[in-house]
Amino acid sequence: MKIEIFSDFACPFCYIAKTKLFQAIEQLNLGEETEVVYRAFEINPAASKTETLSYVDSIFKKKNNDLRKTEEFMEALQLHAQDVGVVFNLDKIVLANTKNAHRLTKLAKLYEKELEFVDVVMEHYFAEGLNLNDTESLLTICEQIGIDRSMAQKIIKEEQFTEELVLDRYEAQQLQIKIIPFFVFEDHYGIRGVEPMEVFTNTLLQTKEYIKKNQK
Repeated sequence: MKIEIFSDFACPFCYIAKTKLFQAIEQLNLGEETEVVYRAFEINPAASKTETLSYVDSIFKKKNNDLRKTEEFMEALQLHAQDVGVVFNLDKIVLANTKNAHRLTKLAKLYEKELEFVDVVMEHYFAEGLNLNDTESLLTICEQIGIDRSMAQKIIKEEQFTEELVLDRYEAQQLQIKIIPFFVFEDHYGIRGVEPMEVFTNTLLQTKEYIKKNQK
């Protein structure tokens, strides 16, 4: 069962929803039957590669400098995170350019460590305030999970996997994906955003039945 996840490292709902997906896969004991592939979907491709912006400040601006609405949004976000057991230190999160992290995700796939890389980066980003513009921090994560540091450094320096990132964006456009996270199951079913756990389990079961029918 192929599952494609269109997401961005700077998207807290992507972290929450993909955690739900994997919990649903584990609950249904479908781990050996699923192939999960990450597709890059940069929320802000033009984000600075040197400067960062506080996530809380960005939400405050989006809420028209309304402190009450900002606090309500943050509280709701924390509840979503707690519901799936992930840690958000919202005051530490900084927005940066995510392109290099997506490039390294493509490299990690070649090492069969794509899922692990995304997990570790998201955990550091949302819990510890990892700066995605900090190349050294990304290289250290690569090294820690068994990806050749010099190769990772070369990927960033030479801006490799650019074509793959463009193709991911093109595929998203073809599927008319405008909001992430977005999950595609066997090119047949889709889930958008953070849905209840039963939506993930039901979709997994529906996809399993769909595969069975098409194998006959």
